[in-house]
Amino acid sequence: MKSLPGLKLLPTAIVGSYPQPDWLIDREKLKGRLPPRVRARELWRIAAPWLADAQEAATLVAISDQSLAGIDIVGDGEMRRESYSNALATALAGIDIDNPGTAIDRTGKPNPVPRVAGRISRLSSIEGGNAAFLRRRACGCVKITLPGPFTMTQQAQNDFYPDDEALALDYATAVNAELKDLFASGVDIVQLDEPYLQARADKARAYALKAIDRAVDGVGGLTALHICFGYAHVHQGASKPSGYDFLGELNESKIDIVSLEAAQPGLDPRVLRELPDKRIMYGVIDLNDPAIETAEIVARRIRAALEHTTPEQLIVAPDCGMKYLSRETAFGKLKAMADGAAIVRRELGAD
Repeated sequence: MKSLPGLKLLPTAIVGSYPQPDWLIDREKLKGRLPPRVRARELWRIAAPWLADAQEAATLVAISDQSLAGIDIVGDGEMRRESYSNALATALAGIDIDNPGTAIDRTGKPNPVPRVAGRISRLSSIEGGNAAFLRRRACGCVKITLPGPFTMTQQAQNDFYPDDEALALDYATAVNAELKDLFASGVDIVQLDEPYLQARADKARAYALKAIDRAVDGVGGLTALHICFGYAHVHQGASKPSGYDFLGELNESKIDIVSLEAAQPGLDPRVLRELPDKRIMYGVIDLNDPAIETAEIVARRIRAALEHTTPEQLIVAPDCGMKYLSRETAFGKLKAMADGAAIVRRELGAD
């Protein structure tokens, strides 16, 4: 396994998003719709001439909150994004921005999506400037996220390629170029978000690993891949399975770290045995529960995971979708997570 740069045992991390301020984005509109796959500029409260500065200010808040909470692997909180996927997915050549398509979301509802009208390619760096800003402003290890090639394929209307595999492989080539730029900017970890591996496991088995391995081929840093059952906010009231349909397959991939939603679905930690060769970013914070966990609850969840993996492999994280929480709740949960990890670290004699 590649080493984690300068990190203590059981390091903590956010998955991707952190709550965007109410002065920056209309949070009620955001919560009242499916996550946007095409651009949704109407969500922003700040006019275009000042939006980039406002997003930068919000990013500084997210970085500061993570530092104050004791988080070891810091992200930008996705402050500049309307969703985890649409910024990159709509910035590629081959997408008809003016005429979106439609695809069925994992909730079973139709959602406007990018329409692929030509060959997918990356024209220039998309997140490079944001990654460089994060590297300058955050201390220690930093991570940035991108949508993965399989999930982008599922979130698009394919009007050009002969089949989805061909589309996924060109998405992977574009993602690979972006990853290399991000590592060149000084980022330590780049995470691919691939929730549709679980949502459409049968399709994933056909070509997802081929696309993912192409996306991370020859890059110069640590790569992570996030898989989940869907945002707690979007799937409120829906029961979630206690195991993944697509997980052990990732042990055969070139990915270094696999990120799992675990707290809300009550994931059976024995599934971690399916990933003996990977580091595991493990969700110990339930984002469906507005109550802030105690440090001891977090410690208990970490101990349960350590019955099936090693301390050297484990990275402690919340479940995904923190953007839908209030900032106060999100910060409290991150602080409890860092404190819970410290408890277990002391028990292991590593603090």
